[in-house]
Amino acid sequence: MELRQLEYFVAVAEEANFTRAAERVHVAQPAVSAQIRHLERELGQELFDRSRRAVRLTAVGAAVLPHARAALAAVTAARTAVDELGALVRGSVVVGTVTAHDFAMPDLLAQFHAAHPLVDITLTTDESDSLLDGLHSGRLDVAIVSVGAELPAGLAAEVVTDQRIVAAVAGDHPWRRRHSVALRDLPDHPIIALPSGAGIRHQFDRACRESGVAVRVAFEASTPNALAELAERGLGVAVLPESVAVTRPALHPLPITPELRGRLVFAWRVQGPMSPAAKVLIEMARRRLRVGGPA
Repeated sequence: MELRQLEYFVAVAEEANFTRAAERVHVAQPAVSAQIRHLERELGQELFDRSRRAVRLTAVGAAVLPHARAALAAVTAARTAVDELGALVRGSVVVGTVTAHDFAMPDLLAQFHAAHPLVDITLTTDESDSLLDGLHSGRLDVAIVSVGAELPAGLAAEVVTDQRIVAAVAGDHPWRRRHSVALRDLPDHPIIALPSGAGIRHQFDRACRESGVAVRVAFEASTPNALAELAERGLGVAVLPESVAVTRPALHPLPITPELRGRLVFAWRVQGPMSPAAKVLIEMARRRLRVGGPA
């Protein structure tokens, strides 16, 4: 029994006509008929009723058809697996991250490289808006980005961190004895924030708009640690992740009301093609995040 015989058999069964089946498999009609006869002789039973204008399956043919389809599907799957393995061996993956995050990306990439040393890895750093655009456009395969409560459409993700966004002031600031601060209190003070396009800045700006609050961003810096250093020198109120503020003894962190939260996620697109290398990297990252967290 040969695969081409099964292919011709399925084609005739689905087309109910030898001529149309021959056109479908791109061979001459006599060749299809001859191979079907060979298959019938091998099985010892006729597979088609040829007594009418339309070719119909016999009871034996109907019983054989699902097995023939399954055999052809298995061959296709095997070929796909081989193709994907070849692409994985010499593929590429493009990773994007925000500047500051708590995920051990070097460890993940080292693990991936050890398993697939011939895959080219590109790592880039950018603001969350640009990273999200890169995911949607296909320029990036995966990215660590800052998002709000809702994940943007067309993406899937695993959470890296989910924490409060706080206002942090120097130890000699008039707010040093307060336990929280409202958004409406911020317009009277210079704000130290990440640049526009950064995820936390996006959440902060949106909250201000929704509350009708107009603040003055006096200083911008590219990392939360840089924001903290500026606030420590008394230059204003830093808007930054709580995890950064609490590690600075010279800062007094204040939860913001209404509460603001910053979520960092390891994200990838769910629509469009994805390389085998990207699929493997995503699964590695998901296992790390589910088992041991970001570290």
